[in-house]
Amino acid sequence: MGCTTSVILFKGIRTVFERNCSYICKYQGENNALEYTVPTLMKEDFGILIHSFLAKPKLIEPIDYENVIVQKKTQILNDALREMLLFPYDDFQTAILARQRQYICSTVPDNAEKEAYSLFVTECIKTYNSDWHVVNYKYEDYSGEFRQLPNKGTKLEKLPVHVYEVDEEADKDEDAASLGSQKGGITKQGWLYKGNMNSAISVTMRSFKRRFFHLLQLGDGSYNLNFYKDEKISKEPKGSIFLDSCMGVVQNNKVRRFAFELKMQDKSSYLLAADSEIEMEEWITTLNKILQLNFEAAMQEKRNGDSHEDEEQNKMDSSSSSLDSYLPEITKAFFENLVLEKGWSLFKDTSGTLDKNARFSALYKQDSNKLSNEDMLKLLADFRKPEKMAKLPVILGNLDITIDNVFPDIPNYVNSSYIPMKQFENSTKTLVTFEVEEFVPCIPKHTQPFTIYNNHLYVYPKHLKYDSQKSFAKARNIAVCIEFKDLDDEESLPLKCIYGRPGGPIFTRQAFATVLHHHQNPEFYDEVKIELPTQLHEKHHLLFTFYHVSCDNSSKGTTKKKDIVETQVGYSWLQLLKDGRVVTNEQHIPVSANLPSGYLNNQEPGMSKHSGPEIKWVDGGRPLLKVSTHLVSTVYTQDQHLNNFFQYCQKTDSGAQALGADLVKYLKSLHAMEGHVMIAFLPTILSQLFRVLTRATQEEVAVNVTRVIIHVVAQCHEEGLDSYLRSYVKYAYKAEPYIASEYKTVHEELAKSMTTILKPSADFLTSNKLLKYSWFFFEILIKSMAQHLIENGKVKLLRNQRFPASYHHAVETVVNMLMPHITQKYKDNPEASKNANHSLAVFIKRCFTFMDRGFVFKQINNYISFFAPGDPKTLFEFKFEFLRVVCNHEHYIPLNLPMPFGKGRIQRYQDLQLDYSLSDEFCKHHFLVGLLLREVGNALQEFRDIRQIAISVLKNLMIKHSFDDRYASRSHQARIATLYLPVFGLLIENAHRIDVKDISPFPINAAGSSTKDEALSLPAPNPLVTPQKSVNTLDNNLHKDLFGAISGIASPYTSSTPNVNCVRNADSRGSLISTDSGNSLPERHSEKSNSLDKNQQTCTPGSSVVRCDKLDQSEIKSLLMCFLHILKSMSDDALFRYWNKASPSELTDFFTIAEVCLHQFQYMGKRYIARNQEGLGPIVHDRKSQTLPVSRNRTGMMHARLQQLSSLDNSLTFSHSYGHSEADVLHQSLLEANIATEVCLTILDTLSLFTTAFKNQLLTDHGHNPLMKKVFDVYLCFLKKNQSETALKNVFSALRSLIFKFPSTFYEGRADMCSALCYEILKCCNSKLSSIRLEASQLLYFLMRNNFDYTGKRSFVRTHLQVIISVSQLIADVVGIGGTRFQQSLSIINNCANGDRLIKHTTFPCDVKDLTKRIRTVLMATAQMKEHENDPEMLVDLQYSLAKSYASTPELRKTWLDSMARIHVKNGDLSEAAMCYVHVTALVAEYLLRKGMFKQGCSSFRVITPNIDEEASMMEDVGMQDVHFNEDVLMELLEQCADGLWKAERYELIADIYKLIIPIYEKRRDFERLAHLYDTLHRAYSKVTEVIHTGKRLLGTYFRVAFFGQQYQFTDSETDVEGFFEDEDGKEYIYKEPKLTPLSEISQRLQKLYSDKFGSENVRMIQDSGKVNPKDLDSKYAYIQVTHVVPYFEEKELQERKTEFERNHNIRRFMFEMPFTQLGKRRGGVEEQCKRRTILTAIHCFPYVKKRIPIMYQHHTDLNPIEVAIDEMSKKVAELRQLCASTEVDMIKLQLKLQGSVSVQVNAGPLAYARAFLDDTNTKRYPDNKVKLLKEVFRQFVEACGQALEVNERLIKEDQIEYQEEMKANYREMAKELSEIMHEQITAVEEKTSVMPNSLHIFNAISGTPTSTTVHGMPSSSSVV
Repeated sequence: MGCTTSVILFKGIRTVFERNCSYICKYQGENNALEYTVPTLMKEDFGILIHSFLAKPKLIEPIDYENVIVQKKTQILNDALREMLLFPYDDFQTAILARQRQYICSTVPDNAEKEAYSLFVTECIKTYNSDWHVVNYKYEDYSGEFRQLPNKGTKLEKLPVHVYEVDEEADKDEDAASLGSQKGGITKQGWLYKGNMNSAISVTMRSFKRRFFHLLQLGDGSYNLNFYKDEKISKEPKGSIFLDSCMGVVQNNKVRRFAFELKMQDKSSYLLAADSEIEMEEWITTLNKILQLNFEAAMQEKRNGDSHEDEEQNKMDSSSSSLDSYLPEITKAFFENLVLEKGWSLFKDTSGTLDKNARFSALYKQDSNKLSNEDMLKLLADFRKPEKMAKLPVILGNLDITIDNVFPDIPNYVNSSYIPMKQFENSTKTLVTFEVEEFVPCIPKHTQPFTIYNNHLYVYPKHLKYDSQKSFAKARNIAVCIEFKDLDDEESLPLKCIYGRPGGPIFTRQAFATVLHHHQNPEFYDEVKIELPTQLHEKHHLLFTFYHVSCDNSSKGTTKKKDIVETQVGYSWLQLLKDGRVVTNEQHIPVSANLPSGYLNNQEPGMSKHSGPEIKWVDGGRPLLKVSTHLVSTVYTQDQHLNNFFQYCQKTDSGAQALGADLVKYLKSLHAMEGHVMIAFLPTILSQLFRVLTRATQEEVAVNVTRVIIHVVAQCHEEGLDSYLRSYVKYAYKAEPYIASEYKTVHEELAKSMTTILKPSADFLTSNKLLKYSWFFFEILIKSMAQHLIENGKVKLLRNQRFPASYHHAVETVVNMLMPHITQKYKDNPEASKNANHSLAVFIKRCFTFMDRGFVFKQINNYISFFAPGDPKTLFEFKFEFLRVVCNHEHYIPLNLPMPFGKGRIQRYQDLQLDYSLSDEFCKHHFLVGLLLREVGNALQEFRDIRQIAISVLKNLMIKHSFDDRYASRSHQARIATLYLPVFGLLIENAHRIDVKDISPFPINAAGSSTKDEALSLPAPNPLVTPQKSVNTLDNNLHKDLFGAISGIASPYTSSTPNVNCVRNADSRGSLISTDSGNSLPERHSEKSNSLDKNQQTCTPGSSVVRCDKLDQSEIKSLLMCFLHILKSMSDDALFRYWNKASPSELTDFFTIAEVCLHQFQYMGKRYIARNQEGLGPIVHDRKSQTLPVSRNRTGMMHARLQQLSSLDNSLTFSHSYGHSEADVLHQSLLEANIATEVCLTILDTLSLFTTAFKNQLLTDHGHNPLMKKVFDVYLCFLKKNQSETALKNVFSALRSLIFKFPSTFYEGRADMCSALCYEILKCCNSKLSSIRLEASQLLYFLMRNNFDYTGKRSFVRTHLQVIISVSQLIADVVGIGGTRFQQSLSIINNCANGDRLIKHTTFPCDVKDLTKRIRTVLMATAQMKEHENDPEMLVDLQYSLAKSYASTPELRKTWLDSMARIHVKNGDLSEAAMCYVHVTALVAEYLLRKGMFKQGCSSFRVITPNIDEEASMMEDVGMQDVHFNEDVLMELLEQCADGLWKAERYELIADIYKLIIPIYEKRRDFERLAHLYDTLHRAYSKVTEVIHTGKRLLGTYFRVAFFGQQYQFTDSETDVEGFFEDEDGKEYIYKEPKLTPLSEISQRLQKLYSDKFGSENVRMIQDSGKVNPKDLDSKYAYIQVTHVVPYFEEKELQERKTEFERNHNIRRFMFEMPFTQLGKRRGGVEEQCKRRTILTAIHCFPYVKKRIPIMYQHHTDLNPIEVAIDEMSKKVAELRQLCASTEVDMIKLQLKLQGSVSVQVNAGPLAYARAFLDDTNTKRYPDNKVKLLKEVFRQFVEACGQALEVNERLIKEDQIEYQEEMKANYREMAKELSEIMHEQITAVEEKTSVMPNSLHIFNAISGTPTSTTVHGMPSSSSVV
């Protein structure tokens, strides 16, 4: 517990500091920012405050990488894998890519560059003409995550399909007959009646059941008589009679006609009956014939064995296990990216299709004089109203528009400048498509950066107002001519740059607008498109000439000259440039009547001064012409700020000769630049800004340039146009040529400016933007560095000479300045901090390519120094994101230098002293991997979310290595594995948190633990502790660990820890039933301290707290993936070195982790996967008892376990999310099946290596040592988990090799390993897969044969006994091995023995046959168990009867008692489980006593339970052979007893157990253990005091349960019950239920249990506690009677049993009461009310090994009315006295009792007795002694009430004074009335008087019987209501 508490405490203190000392934190932040080169003092001061709690890990100084590779050059070049140590020479290069053009030629006019003299125009042209400059990183494809690695077309092999038993059909069973041999032996079948096989109960006519019998011969020649419910013999039989165990068949007509008896070897018998005499005789003849054949075969075997006993022994050839080299590779997971394409089309109808033809409505004419645009919009609103539209004039005509799909690659088009596309076909027949100029709205998000030259001006003459002009006589029918001129001379011609109309020339000098007839105020609708010159100047202008067009067609007109048709009526002009910008938008300009030369020099009308010729203005110079222009130019900007900035730059050589203040002013004004302009000219603007940056002479200028860049970058991001920035960096950015004397480099200047902006004094908005969009700046730094190195030839220099010290300082400063922002702004500005962190990581990663790598390592150290343990989760995310990016560097492996580092100059790789832990040396030499592993190690001490982030970074990196095609060979992978060997150390440090074999079926959280990390695990030995007990820490119950859980029976070897955060004891198993964290014995102090010491020694450097909470499953799986990958990749030599170097405890941990791999990656089956995918989850069984601590439902437990296992981390080999289709299920199961097989074979390979290399160590102590035990556990785990057929074949081969190498382990000393192996092999013998059955049978045969050879061909007693024990255990675990599959396996074993020539003439085949015969006998004896697997009481009864039958075989008796304990633990019956442990221990003690190995036998346990005498009946015969009980076994069992008693809360008994243990430890001088025992005793007695004080311990509730009904029925249902209770009929039991079980709960449980068996319609509950006459019951029903009973003691016994515990322990007598009257009614008046007290005696004491015990006899006592009165009043007195005597008086209870005694309203009870029996008129009717006693009781009653009132008065507060006075008054009134009735003065006694003899004594005096009531004050009578 200490660990987690400490972490929480330390974090709490830190929070308090931050909350209450915010000024410290704030000041710290400011200082961090002010002084960026070193950590601030305040930070250190603040660190001191919490240093002792969360110390920062010390930073390891990295190697000087550049010097090291120079010094070790020879060693590196001689290394066979030198490519893993060196960066390639051609790592990066710059390249110029020809600009990709759409058009046949450049869009820039040929002479444009010559013409342009404006800087802005020049730079724009450069932008559109320049090629692309890129930096290529040759291995960049390898610098991402594993999913982004290049896939060079390697075709993945198809995964093999593995066969698993778990995928076989649940109900699939092979035909029993088909499993039999086809020898053609004797067969017979037919219907017979079968008597009950339980010979302990006499067989009656009613107990026969009709069954279909089938006699068949098995594969080994043996015969089985199988019986079925019906004639479908293809199903599994209900049971079998094995005829090899049959001694004879005789007729037996005592019970039934036509009956015959099969007499068995174990003196039991089977009674069968036929329908007729002929049938009976046929059966008897056939069976006797088989018995005769069996007898002859047995005699022949015996003769063979005798004649060749002394023959020379033959040695077996060892077939050492060479595992298949086939290890299926699990290859890359494929990720499909779904791309969503969105398309917008015009005129979509409701179904989303294109409406290609749109017919418009009628066309109307709009006259702007009469209808403005605003009016028209209003009119459109009425468009659909016919009455409104009827008045408007309609133009005759219609407009049809057709819309069609256009392919993106339109052939033969020209752009708006008439430049043809690249693939243009120049032929007359070609249809040319024109690209329309798009007028993009001036909105940034719709703008794109310009990439081509375009310089168009669109002119729109709009309106001429000539109705009031007086200059011209005629001015109607006005035409306008537009010209573009560059001079205002008379001779100057207009430029030929106006685009002509279709069909005419491309360019013309003039354009005319359409003439409007008879209009003085004409409106023009024409658009004139002009190609502007590249460089505009002040003289460039538009000239508008107006003409009156004559339309006179009269005769006079014919004489007019042509020139009179067009008459000039005015001129107007518009200068294009104003303040250096093109004039656009709508202009109102005056009209001149004349056009003198130099007209541009004239000012506008109304100006005072004139220069130039006189101009005659029309209409007084009013602006008569409205004209609009629209500029579409990629070389001119309309933005004043941008224009001014470029003009200033042009004047000052891009700022080189600028005055700082002026340039800053222009730079600042750029912040006001319009967004769309900024985007349009993005490359040009950015390039100019970087140019200014390199030429700036003052820091202020550089900083302001950077601010503008930040502003531009931020704008782009805010508009969602950051892709343009990425394109700019990648293609367009080009550093200026570097001239040391003149210019500086962009990377250095930008880095310095960034530093200034990041200072705390700077504008925080700008710094936040810089953080948020820092990627851009770091990318510019990177590209600038690359171009600088290559263009200046510096790439050829040594790394440490490439950049000046000033730049190194600048980079370091940026890192140090950026970090406080990242670590402090993550809350207020999370996005900015996150982006800055990622960008910095990318920059640092790329610095490895260009800079001194040692310097870059230092920057990483700088970065890491800003973090500390206990940081918020966000900061951990930042740190691991940084490490993830940096470690993804394409040359990560060379950066880590996987080479030896030693004193000598040159070392061979083979001489490498490998590091298996994170030493400082390792971290220094292999810096990146060392840092990553240290950080992962530290993160594992944090909380779950943080751990997962860290583990995923490590795992993904290792996945990347395995898929990197540059390191594909085995030698490459082995070398990489050496970098990750410290992962072993990391795992072992955390082994106590990884040791989760299976997830507990119950989500238990210990007290004080709220995280889901901290869940108890299933039983599992703790890997951190080297067992200090005897090596035999587990006895032959090893196998119970997992399969116990699967079968729903928990291991009895359970001790849940007081707190899950503590390190667990070496062989303790997590309790499945633990409901609170304190219900188990404490850990042994020695082991706990050892493990914690170990943790602290090997703790991750720098961490001061070791967490002990469990890692969750996804974390464990990821870590284990890393472990397995290293294990598989590393060389055998490296593995041997590791094993040789590891301490014994580390080796144990290593194999524990290997074992956990098998658990975590086990294949769960297709059905499990399918259920998870469907989201159904586990099946929940709805039953009330699930609210109890443990579900009684076996399957429920299994499902709960499966549910918790379902959270698989599927990140590489498993799909990220389950699909729902059958194909998805198959794919997922294929992946999981392959990974499980792969894991299995990898671990198996490792074990084979180990057992070969470390054979001598494993053989220490004849193979009984902790290391062998651990290795064997892993081998056993293969069999415990679902394995594929492929894997299991290899496992069986490996086990054969193990048995052959280490026979002493299995055949000498303790039998626990042999037992465990037998158990698992036998389970495989029952497999649904025939191949597995065959392999398992052969392995079991090999074990027996090897045992036989080991003993010198004398016997195989050890294997023989252990096989029998294992079979019994399998039956006890209800595995269901009695079927034909198992029988077939036994036949295979027999056939192996018969066919083995080497031992043909020995006793071995006969002994094997005898063993299989015994197995079949055991199976017959236990056939009923399967039927009752859901009835815990019946199951325990059956197992108990088996345990009794094995009195002569202690090992088998122990097996069955252990099994009973497991059932009890599963059901939460902890006292019964503890008693099973006590009986097992007493059994072993008795055995050791008889062998003279221990001084005390089972009698020493009588103090705990008198039931123990059963164990004294041990018989000494052949069963005693090969029993390996010893003192160590006894010690373990005694400690197990103590633990069981602790959980059962029977603390008082622990001392009696320890009295047996303490002398042993005293003799051994084991003071540590003694200290632990006495500490536990101290805690036990403290617990006793606590429970006595609180009274909260409930040791059980008791019920009398009786069963009635044995009706015989034929049913067609599938239930195997025709009779009801059969042998239980009329039997009565005492049931013990846990804690305070209400009557209703046990009634419901029993009713459900038997309803499930017999059908709910056939079960009735008897609602009465009285005696039942079976004849009165309906024989069609099964009846259950349940009555609550209480322990009963005589007075003498009660005086001896002083404590509550003594009155609840070793009790066998119980009592219940029933009211009655002489008239036959249940209830009557007090003067006629009698009651019957029934005392029941059970045949054993509670608690016992069973929770129900039959009643031996019962005794009834009837009480007459006055005796009832005395009894009831005595109880009241006792209750009041008990309440008053309590140390803590329960005031509420006391007041309730007082109220019921003295209050007038309810005092009818006591006074009614007084009036009925003490009134003068009634006393004569009753004996004087009874009357006297009743009076005495009333005196005591008044005294007790008075005492109670005094106590109450002391307890009450003011608000109850009135209530107290009222009760006192009632009390006095009652005393007064009693005085009158009894004729004596009864007064309230104020003082305390001596206690009179209690009511029990009085009652005994009256009744004259030695009986007594209960002590508990329980209800006097109760039954089912």
